[in-house]
Amino acid sequence: MSISTPGGPERRPTVVSTGKKPAAGRPAAADKPAGGKGGSGKGTPRQTSGGKGRKPVAPVKVSQGRSWGPIALFVAVGVLAAGIVGWGAWAVYKGSQPWEERADSIKGVVDYRKTNKDMVKGGQHQQGSIKYEVLPPVGGPHNPAWQNCMGDVYTAPIANEHAVHSLEHGTVWITYRPDLPADQVAKLKAKVEGKEKLMLSPYEGLDKPISLQAWGFQLKVDNADDSRIDEFIKTLRVNASIEGPNANCAQGVTATGTTPRDMGNQMDQPVTQ
Repeated sequence: MSISTPGGPERRPTVVSTGKKPAAGRPAAADKPAGGKGGSGKGTPRQTSGGKGRKPVAPVKVSQGRSWGPIALFVAVGVLAAGIVGWGAWAVYKGSQPWEERADSIKGVVDYRKTNKDMVKGGQHQQGSIKYEVLPPVGGPHNPAWQNCMGDVYTAPIANEHAVHSLEHGTVWITYRPDLPADQVAKLKAKVEGKEKLMLSPYEGLDKPISLQAWGFQLKVDNADDSRIDEFIKTLRVNASIEGPNANCAQGVTATGTTPRDMGNQMDQPVTQ
């Protein structure tokens, strides 16, 4: 039995199953016009609402190269962080060392406490000129009067005999050749002036432009910008005293000149600051 239509008898389309479920929003296979095998005729192309065919989908391009900028930045930050942590750990370790070990770790320092113990026994007061084995001296017999060491800056040489007594009290004595350029002297002055247990003076005959002395220790350097100067001061000032941290630095000799002065029985007792 056929149904007559204005265009002729209606034909039922053949349904071809694909075995797949229709995607949401798409018509089922039964609703599609036949275009495969088993159909009674050629299928009609699927039309869009505008009567045009579907636009081809552009392929997605995948980048094959790596972006090295962020990676390099990440690595650099990691290295910097590791360096900061490492430096902090080293600083803590250094700070926990005994001051004698820290002093010996300063490059170029000479520790006469190890190489010449008799020279740095201390406590031997005597009047008059004294001959020293090491110049500038770092210990040994000395005048009963100490050189004033309250951050004093002397513009002329001072007597070894008074200066050694100041070293015994924990002073760092910085000396320099008289021909050291003025800007270098100014830098040394800035490190010393007004700071207790530090003093500065020119010294004839130095084999290096600058020489630093503490009781039993010496360091010679070429210029005032050398970072070891600050390290020497930080490590040995006060610590190198063999009379304790409260040994007096005030009320000492303030005069210059290389001939020691007989000050009589100057008070030489530790005082509480």
